[in-house]
Amino acid sequence: MAAAALLSAGLAGAFATHALRGPRDLPETPPATLRETGLFTDAGIMTFAPQYPLWSDGASKRRWISLPEGASIDASEVDAWQFPVGTRLWKEFSWKGVPAETRTMFRTASGWHYATYVWSADGTTATLAPATGAASVEIAPGVRHRIPSQADCRACHASGPTPVLGFSAIQLSPDRDPNAVHRETPPADGVDLEDLVAAGKLRGLPPELLETPPRIPGPPVERAALGYLHANCGGCHRGDGPISTVGMELAHSVASPGAARRTAVAQPSRFMAPRLRIAPGAHADSVIYARMSARTPVEQMPPLGTQLVDEEATRMIATWIDQLAKEKRKP
Repeated sequence: MAAAALLSAGLAGAFATHALRGPRDLPETPPATLRETGLFTDAGIMTFAPQYPLWSDGASKRRWISLPEGASIDASEVDAWQFPVGTRLWKEFSWKGVPAETRTMFRTASGWHYATYVWSADGTTATLAPATGAASVEIAPGVRHRIPSQADCRACHASGPTPVLGFSAIQLSPDRDPNAVHRETPPADGVDLEDLVAAGKLRGLPPELLETPPRIPGPPVERAALGYLHANCGGCHRGDGPISTVGMELAHSVASPGAARRTAVAQPSRFMAPRLRIAPGAHADSVIYARMSARTPVEQMPPLGTQLVDEEATRMIATWIDQLAKEKRKP
C-alpha cells in the first residue's frame, strides 16, 4: 500500500506521535525511519507532477513539497529558483502499486541534505537506506531496482544553480505538453505556476509568464523530444554546471531557449567522434540516440538512476531526429 494510502488509513497520527522532532527541526543526520521525519505532519503540503517526468525504469511516482510557514520561493531568476531554508521535498517510487522507496531532500542553514527510505515488502514501514545505496524490488526478470547512494543524489542534484530539478517554471507550466513521454495527469490538488503565485508561495516570477505560460518552442514532436532531454539529461548537460566544458546544453532555459538545438543538432560528438550528437534525418547515426539505447556503464545515458532502456522515449527521439531537415555540420 502506498504511503499516501497508509496515511488515509489512519497513520497520520502515528507519524505525529513518533516524530523525533518538529517538521522544521530535522537533524542533519537523517532519522532512521520515514515516520520519524514527520514529513506527513507538515501543514500546507503541496503535491505536484512535472510535465516532463524523469524516466526511472517505469516507476510510478508521487511527489510532495513543503515550505516553512509564511515563506516563499524566489523565482526572480526564472531558471534557478531559490528555495527558503526549511524547504522539504519528497518523492515516492512504486512498481505495480507497491512502494519501493521514498527519496527526500531538505534545506537547512548549512545546505541541502538527501536521504532515501526503503519500504518493507508489506508497505507498512520505510527505513533509512545505507548511504552507499541498496538493491530493492525486482523491476524486470533478473533486474532489481537500485536505491541511489547519497553521492548519487548529490551528483544529479548539485550540477546546476539549484538542486531542485522537477519543480520549476517549465515543469509546472499550466501549458502542459500533451505529447510528453510518460506524461502524468496532475493530482486533483496539485499545484502549478498560477496556483503558487495565487497562494503567495512564489514571488518574483516575471508577470509575462503568467500571461503566456512558458513552453518549449517547436512543432509537437520536437517540443516533446526537447522536453524529455531537458528532464532526463539537462540536470548535468547545462551551460553552468561541472560538465559545461562538454559544450552540450540540453537543459531548457525559459529565459533564453534554444540551447539544445544550437549545441546538439549537427554538432560533433566528443565522446564518439567523428559522429554527430544528433545527425539530422539519421537517428541510427546519432550519438544521443545510441547512448539512450545503451545500458552498459561506459555508454549509457543517463549514467545513473536507470537500468532499463526507455523504449517509448527512444522511439520518440528517433522520430524527431528523422524528421529534422538535413543540416550541414557546423565548422
